[in-house]
Amino acid sequence: MASEQAKHPVRGAIVLITGAARGMGELYARRAVAGGAAAVALWDIDADAAARLAAELSESGVTVRPYGVDVSSLAAIQRAMKKVRRDLGAPTVLINNAGIVRGAPFWEHDPVRDIEGTIAVNTLAAMWLTREVLPDMIADDSRPQRILNIASAAGTLANPNMSVYAASKWAMIGWSESVRLELERVGHRHIAVTTFCPSYISTGMFAGARGPLLTPIMTPEKATRAAWRGMLRGTPIVMRPWTVKLAAALRGVLPTRAWDAVAGRVFKVYSSMDEFTGRGAR
Repeated sequence: MASEQAKHPVRGAIVLITGAARGMGELYARRAVAGGAAAVALWDIDADAAARLAAELSESGVTVRPYGVDVSSLAAIQRAMKKVRRDLGAPTVLINNAGIVRGAPFWEHDPVRDIEGTIAVNTLAAMWLTREVLPDMIADDSRPQRILNIASAAGTLANPNMSVYAASKWAMIGWSESVRLELERVGHRHIAVTTFCPSYISTGMFAGARGPLLTPIMTPEKATRAAWRGMLRGTPIVMRPWTVKLAAALRGVLPTRAWDAVAGRVFKVYSSMDEFTGRGAR
């Protein structure tokens, strides 16, 4: 049984997903149910949408519970975690998927709605929730446990009109990788942390954005498949498509002005958000 669970960490797991009511969050939930999870907790600020999805997925026989949670609030996260532990038990798979994006020059960002709101949802929420979940994960080494943090290619490269979003994802990557190393260093190898860094995905969140050269807009299905596979394997960092890794490598070796020329004129990275419209906060 132990070797079987090592191959399939989701089988028999208690899975918690944020931003779970639609888009990639919904797809992760469907994968959790199909993968044999014992129970799935759907967290979303849209409680009604989470409830509808939970009702549908529960028909499979898996226990799926919806929770209306504003993850930008530490108090709300702590209250919801108490309910999850009472209803389902301690999560053994955590997917930090909730996110928002604001696309504009930095000086046009509202300090509270755009700056504070983006950092709270995209960065602090994952930190707060993981801090709530990790003690139970550390204490239970009877099965493999997983944390999947959804970052972004924007966290690897600067980009005009993405200053705050990029900052939130840079922080996500640095924090996620550091936690992974800390867990490995002290021997908690039953917990694997995976950071997913995708380019633009056609969920509607980045409506109007254009993929850079050789970087097509990914479908949510393709993106979640890559992230899910990496999470199961315990892969530290998953970058998709391949051009994300190429761009990060070039940025690391080229002088800044040379990279600016390549990114701006050749790959068109710096103009990818020029026609961004988005769909607003989730």
